Amino acid sequence: MVMPLGLLGSGEKGTVIDILSNCRHERCQDYGLRIGKEVEVLNMGRPGPFLVKIDETRLAIGHGMAMKIKVMVTDKSV
Repeated sequence: MVMPLGLLGSGEKGTVIDILSNCRHERCQDYGLRIGKEVEVLNMGRPGPFLVKIDETRLAIGHGMAMKIKVMVTDKSV
C-alpha cells in the first residue's frame, strides 16, 4: 500500500518511492532520505516533528514534509 510517510504510525516501516519536494535533490539526500531507502517511524509527530530512522540515522521531519514523502508500507504495527 502506498501512502504519505505522515500517515504512518509509530513502529511502522515503509520504503521511500517518491519525494514530492525540492528536498529530493538537496538536504534529504545528505541525510540519507532517498528513493529506495527503508524508513521506520519512531515517533508519529503530532503535534511535533516526525522522528524517523533511516539506516542508523535518526531524522526529525516536519509534518508538512512527511506528507510529501510517499512510501510503500512494508511493516504495519499491530
